[in-house]
Amino acid sequence: MELGLRDKVAVITGGSSGIGLAVAQGLAAEGAHLVLAARVGDRLEEAARGIREAHGVRVVPVPCDVATADGTATLIEAAEESFGGADILVNNAGAGSNETILEAPDEKWQAYWDLHVMAAVRLARGLVPGMRRRGGGVILHNASICAVQPLWYEPIYNVTKAALMMFSKTLSTEVIDHNIRVNCVNPGLVLTPDWVKTAKQLTADSGGDWQGHLDEVAREHAPIKRFATPEEVADFMVFLCSERAGYSVGSTYFVDGGMLKTV
Repeated sequence: MELGLRDKVAVITGGSSGIGLAVAQGLAAEGAHLVLAARVGDRLEEAARGIREAHGVRVVPVPCDVATADGTATLIEAAEESFGGADILVNNAGAGSNETILEAPDEKWQAYWDLHVMAAVRLARGLVPGMRRRGGGVILHNASICAVQPLWYEPIYNVTKAALMMFSKTLSTEVIDHNIRVNCVNPGLVLTPDWVKTAKQLTADSGGDWQGHLDEVAREHAPIKRFATPEEVADFMVFLCSERAGYSVGSTYFVDGGMLKTV
């Protein structure tokens, strides 16, 4: 299927691993050029080099923290200087949390608000004008099933991802007149490095069977009884970036192996 993504320019946050890297690879395979953001410079450079070698597209790595105003400004400037703006923005940077509402300090709430919500707000403000000049664009937000079906141990993650989902819907109505489509994806269980790291920590004192732990999590939460690969989520997101999804506006899509318990 021709997706019409050749020579498009995509800005991807959290682009050095997990779903972000898989989206970057998927878009590059379709001929899109990339501006990749992540905090760890060495890992980002390695990811960019691998994509260039595999797909022959331009990849601009931008080490920055998009949870800060300075970080988003650096990323916006890099897209403008390298490509004159962007056609696609994938707001993917994020992290799980672990706390109780009664004990979590204000600073932790603020940090996750900045990472999951304000990064998307600032990048929209910075990149939408360029999308208008280029004739339109696509913005995707990677939220989470936890935005609507929360896990008890991460209330801050649940709340800020729910806010990101609402921001996505609200932004979609504001920019569609400029031919900019905005959508949100809510993944379920996805086998990212963060999940593996957490599983290894949780099983370190009980034999180290981290794979068994993840299998148990999947059996408990997902009717499909397994984690998704990052590529399975990325394939869907790449499709949403394409002209083949031209009538998809302001929606939230669940890629969750049946984990969502409501209709």
